[in-house]
Amino acid sequence: MLSRQVRYFLAVAEQESFTRAAAALHVSQPALSQQVRLLEESLGVQLFDRTGRTTRLTDSGEVYLQYVRRASQEFLEAKRALHDVDDLSRGSLRVAVTPTFTTYLVGPLVEAFHSRYPSISLNLREISQEHMENLLLSDEIDVGIAFSGTPTADLDLDSLLVETLALVVRAGHPLASERSVGLDALSAESLVLLSAEFATRDQIDRFCRQHSIQPRVQIEVNSISAVVEIVRRTSLATLLPATIAFAHQDLKAIALDPVRLQRTAVLMQRRHGYRSTAAKTFVALAKEVAAGLEAFQTA
Repeated sequence: MLSRQVRYFLAVAEQESFTRAAAALHVSQPALSQQVRLLEESLGVQLFDRTGRTTRLTDSGEVYLQYVRRASQEFLEAKRALHDVDDLSRGSLRVAVTPTFTTYLVGPLVEAFHSRYPSISLNLREISQEHMENLLLSDEIDVGIAFSGTPTADLDLDSLLVETLALVVRAGHPLASERSVGLDALSAESLVLLSAEFATRDQIDRFCRQHSIQPRVQIEVNSISAVVEIVRRTSLATLLPATIAFAHQDLKAIALDPVRLQRTAVLMQRRHGYRSTAAKTFVALAKEVAAGLEAFQTA
């Protein structure tokens, strides 16, 4: 466990104020200030610049903060390691997924994991990939499910499945009986697409540029469930993972031909970070469930 002086230092650095840090720690400000002074004396350096309106770290303080945060993270990992039980009779797991996966992967994966390991507490978040990477690096989540992209030196990426995006329409749409369509159909159809903050939209836009497609985007929304509902109720088409359409009887997934829009889903974990038995088991089970979904998608 971190010493009291180091914990006080962390609080002041995070709050940028001795007053706010003391309130957050439920200690008096003089007591906190004295402990930080003693820490500075023991280190032989000044950690904070106290002359301005806010309390700022000195250059020495910035360097010390990096190591203290690293040590704090190691202590937390050590604590989890001590509580990690190999038989999975108890424990916890923190998982994050990008929005696409909540529509078809999360349900069967959580069902399989919870039915086999009901004593494991699961915290599941739906967040953007950029946020997910930051949380992995700060050890705030154990496993992330996202898409391959620019390699990150401090993260391990493990291939999970290849996701194929298709033209998705309602059952009564003129194209609903087609098994595949040419890329020119993307320019001919009026579309509802996810908005620009989604990685899926970025991949669609890049695909269209690469193949000189000029899509007619009539509606943009920030929810996959909204896209699905709009397609079900209008003549608009969309581009979504084919697996999403398979989950709705009134939707049809039409393959793009001859070039398919595909991307690789990956499991993300912090490199060299502690990996609990629950995390290892979840990763193995995710691959098992994903293999079944991939087989269904290509059947």
